[in-house]
Order: sequence, then C-alpha cells, then structure tokens
Amino acid sequence: MADPARERPLSSPDRADDAARRADATSGLIIPPDLEATIVLVRHGESTFIEEGRFQGQAETPLSSLGQRQAQRAAERLAHPGVSPALPIPAGPPLEIVHSPLGRAAATAAAVATAMAADDAFGLHVPLRPDPGLLEIGQGEWEGLHRAEIESRWAEVLAMWRRRPLEAWAPGGESIPVVAARVRRSLEVLIGRLAAAAPVRETSSEPALARSPVAGYRGAPSDGPWSIVVGHDGVFKVLLLTLFDLPLERFWMWSFDLCGFTVIELRSGRAVLRAVNLTEHLAPLLDAVAQEATEERQRSGAL
Repeated sequence: MADPARERPLSSPDRADDAARRADATSGLIIPPDLEATIVLVRHGESTFIEEGRFQGQAETPLSSLGQRQAQRAAERLAHPGVSPALPIPAGPPLEIVHSPLGRAAATAAAVATAMAADDAFGLHVPLRPDPGLLEIGQGEWEGLHRAEIESRWAEVLAMWRRRPLEAWAPGGESIPVVAARVRRSLEVLIGRLAAAAPVRETSSEPALARSPVAGYRGAPSDGPWSIVVGHDGVFKVLLLTLFDLPLERFWMWSFDLCGFTVIELRSGRAVLRAVNLTEHLAPLLDAVAQEATEERQRSGAL
C-alpha cells in the first residue's frame, strides 16, 4: 500500500526541512590533494521504455535496437580515445568500468569492456564492477507508466518535481537527498580505488600542480588512473552536484544525452569539469535515423 504522505501533491515544510538536513549531511566530498585522476561518465543507450515514452526509474528495461547501436558507437570511441579528435582522458586502459546494476547500464558497460578487449584497442579485459549506489532514482508508482498518464494523474506533483525537486518526487519513489547519500558512498569508493592505483609522487607541504589549471597551455599530460562510470541521467545529476559541492536544489542544471560522455578530472583536491556531454561519436547514428525518417515519410506520402 502506498504511503499517503507520498501522495500529497505538494510537500509539507517538515519534509523540506528534513531534505535540507540530509542534503547538508552529504556535502563536502573529500578528494585527496595529491591525486591526479579522471572519471568518465557514460549514460546508457536508449531503452525500450525511453523509446515508448515511459518513465523508467529502477524498472528493468533492455536497450532498444537504437540503444544497442549507441552503446556500440560509444564503446568503439572509448576503446580508441586517441583517434582525432582525441578524448581528454589519460593514455592507456581505464582502471575499471563501474556501472549501475540495471540491465540497460550493464549492457552498455559490457559493450565498452568488449571493445576495449579487442586486439586493435587495449587488448585486455577491463574489470566490470556493478555498484548499486549508481541505480537510477527510484520513481515508485510512475515506473513503467507513459509520461502522458503521469502528466494527467499527478500534474501537480510532476510540476513541483520539475520546479523544486527537493520538495516533491514520485509517489513511493526516492527523494534526491536519499539518492545523494548512496551516490556519495559510491564516489568515496571510486575515488579511493583511483587513489590506490595512482603513481606515488614526491611528498611536499603543498600539493603539486602538474598542469596549468587554465585550458590551452601545454603541459605534461596526466599519467594518473582513470575509470569509466556507466549510469543514468538522474543519478549523474546528483553525482556532479556532489563532486562539485553544489546545492541539491540545482538538480536540473545538468543534462546527459544517451551514450554521451562527460569527463571530470580530479586535481589538487578538487574536481575539474573537463568536458560535458560529448556526443560526436553518435553523429553517424543521428544521420541514419534522419535518413530512415525521410524514407518513411516518402513511402507514406506525408509532408
């Protein structure tokens, strides 16, 4: 039976206060000052629910035909990062591919691992590590429903979720502060594993700045480790807010395309946003989809 409190169209002040307290408890992620490392975020490919216009959350929904092709294009690009234009990531294979356990993310991650194991790529198996902390935000009663039905039945809640996401969320679903707590734990593990794999550097009283923080200046390329994280739009929004110590109220400031890449460098104890939502590798698919749509219109006689 659904919790009646979750079915209120607008959240009460006590729920907002509780959300704020939990948001404070998840701030201040610590990045080792001497760590140079890179995290590459990869959103999964299109799923059948996305294709059908349904809300997903933590529902299991496989990649669509297009989603499989997107995953393959992303995998090939990550397996050959030096191909022009080179991706802004370190040379050599990643430490690991961490992924949400949900099938659409796991399948995308597996495609990347397979491409990297090919002889013309890195030629080795990069470990896959599922992490339940990277599950998409639970959407409760909305999961599996078409967006039109949700807009009709929960218009006020949905509108509030889109305007003030700490005060309303899907009935029976997860609040953003709850998600932030699990994402923080996953980030701590991820950063800890990168730190353990990083080359030993000379100790000093001040952290060394190996490269200029201003883009465009030539300097020594990073020799630090890097990891790939394959996940979801909602959880990636929370992940970036956590990494950059931004208020959770800014949830909607980020956008992640299907199989797009976002690159974050860890330098001098802070996160640096190196690239956001790279999608050039998907251009051939977009051209193919447009061509298919044109051919369909010609067959149907539609204008």
